[in-house]
Amino acid sequence: MNLYFFDFDKTLYAYNFRMRLPALSLITGASQYHLAKTWWAGGFEKRAEAGEWNTSDEYLAEFERVTGAHLTLENWQEARALASTRIPESLDALALASTIGTVSLLSNNPSPFAESLPVLAPDVTAIVGENRLVSCQLGVRKPDQKIYRLALDHYGVSAEDAFFADDSAENVAGATSVGITGHHLRYVGGVPQVGDLRDAIVRFADRGN
Repeated sequence: MNLYFFDFDKTLYAYNFRMRLPALSLITGASQYHLAKTWWAGGFEKRAEAGEWNTSDEYLAEFERVTGAHLTLENWQEARALASTRIPESLDALALASTIGTVSLLSNNPSPFAESLPVLAPDVTAIVGENRLVSCQLGVRKPDQKIYRLALDHYGVSAEDAFFADDSAENVAGATSVGITGHHLRYVGGVPQVGDLRDAIVRFADRGN
């Protein structure tokens, strides 16, 4: 079985934190500077992505404790959706991969994202189904080798039969270090080179032929 892993942010969907932060500020009444300094610069988002707060309720409670700002899951989803825009060509590449193998998400994100993906990206969910691996669920973030091994074990697939696409060269290097075929989705002039991604998917499917 060929297994195709896809990152989410900046791979399947464009992501703009500069859209998200003002929305969070407007929703909570806290300044953008305060939210960025306390939560993101304080390292709490990365800790959440590594699974420190396993549920959305735990994440939101910690967010309020750290920032003093109350946030509901619906508020979180609203701000996140404003920062996320589908990349149609990437969704086409995901759909292509689904016709020649098994596809799965493999994303660094916190528990609210794992719970909210069907709301944020129903098009992605329609293709990958339940094959959604988020770092908070695995307890480790890319590019740690452990996350790739856990992902392979989850599907019972060997590294040589797995493909991984991500906009981060560092994350791709983590995947290739355990034997997965990696593809770095490059941006040129702010535009993702999705044609290269489609070609890489086809080459992987045709390997050995």
